[in-house]
Amino acid sequence: MDHEAAQDFASRWVEAWNAHDLDGVLSHFAEDAIFTSPVARQLLPHTEGVLRGKEAIRAYWQLGLERIPDLHFDLEAIYLGVQTVVINYRNHAGKLVSEVLEFGSDGLVVAGAGTYSTTDATSARPMPQ
Repeated sequence: MDHEAAQDFASRWVEAWNAHDLDGVLSHFAEDAIFTSPVARQLLPHTEGVLRGKEAIRAYWQLGLERIPDLHFDLEAIYLGVQTVVINYRNHAGKLVSEVLEFGSDGLVVAGAGTYSTTDATSARPMPQ
């Protein structure tokens, strides 16, 4: 993936999130993708923060959208690696977050991680019920 393709991907990803288009976001993920997040660990403790497969990721993100109806992301920066893109954005609460996404040979995300600054992670409170 080159810089232009990464920019296009990140723009479509943020656009889908801001439209709360879960199918649009998930269209970029392989069926057996793995996603990790400290928020998933908080919201779904039985997962220990590890979501295995597109349906588990869908269930987590659907719950998040239900609990945070004003969810919105503002793209801050994009970082490009080897088969990896990092999308740095500011969320609805004004906090900086980075999604680290690893792509398979078919161009779909096979692994991802939601990452938060240590300050935000240590002060994180449970999501609204």
